Amino acid sequence: MGDAIQQIFPLGLHWPTADPFLFCAHHRDLYPKGNSAFGPDAPLSGRQIGSDFTLKDGWRMYHGDRVPGFPSHPHRGFETITAVQEGFVDHADSMRAAGRYSAGDTQWMTAGSGVQHAEMFPLLNRDSNNTTELFQIWLNLPRKSKMVEPFFKMFWRETTPTVDVPDSHGRVTAVRIIAGQYNGVAALTPPPNSWAADANNHVSVWTIKVAAHGQWQLPAHVPGLSRTLYFYRGESLQLNSQRLSASQGVALASDSVISVKNGAADAYLLLLEGRPIAEPVAQHGPFVMNSQEELHATFNDYRRTQFGGWSWPAQDQVHGGDKIRFARHADGREEFPDSAHS
Repeated sequence: MGDAIQQIFPLGLHWPTADPFLFCAHHRDLYPKGNSAFGPDAPLSGRQIGSDFTLKDGWRMYHGDRVPGFPSHPHRGFETITAVQEGFVDHADSMRAAGRYSAGDTQWMTAGSGVQHAEMFPLLNRDSNNTTELFQIWLNLPRKSKMVEPFFKMFWRETTPTVDVPDSHGRVTAVRIIAGQYNGVAALTPPPNSWAADANNHVSVWTIKVAAHGQWQLPAHVPGLSRTLYFYRGESLQLNSQRLSASQGVALASDSVISVKNGAADAYLLLLEGRPIAEPVAQHGPFVMNSQEELHATFNDYRRTQFGGWSWPAQDQVHGGDKIRFARHADGREEFPDSAHS
């Protein structure tokens, strides 16, 4: 397999990750038309409502019982990066912050000392289908940052950089830079307490589209990083001399150049890369600390404080039927991207 390509593995709903990443889920659901409650205009019979992770008729309800998605739940000790490729996500949290974001937008949330939030997938189209696709990536926090104040930041599609790289035949590879830098183009600034905020940690999160029959090179980086490339949709790729099929991932040496030759269909990839935090990890569900004692303290804190409580009307809060993207922060500041009303 060669030193550059270290391991190949299959992809399901949840993808293997390496320190400093904890988790990566790829959600792609071909939802039908929406109903008046922003859920699927289709029967829910035959589903394990409340924990519906089985792909049935092309879609899942996840933990939702009327709107698909993830009603209010707590986090502590890490960050969530939610990168939407298609569809809409509605955010609400225990800081009274809220948002609606869509294709090409990313929400980066530092859970820190503790927050409750809901991530719902409202089906806003009532006369057409509602395909939803997104990545949820968990990036760990080092011990010194696990108890910082919760915080979130929006990376709107209008300002998230994309670098287009044509090959010798003019076939373009598009690299969207959520974290890190590529070809001298840097991502937007991550939250201040993120592991990614220190450039010496070399955290990269890229989505990559390689045109059919296109060729591209993943450049070498510094040694000692975890580097994982996920080939989640397409036909086939050749990485150096190794053939890769769709729905496969590969762990790579970070200091090697990887030559990518694509097959007959557009190829879609995700890159996760970063310097390992290299600290003990104690995890129980949505809580990630450094020891079992800290986990016990976290459970006690959550029972006592509910991480600020939940003051929204619904556990699965949805922000109406308008396709207007926005973010409302805990301090009352509001953001509307330039094309929010388009």
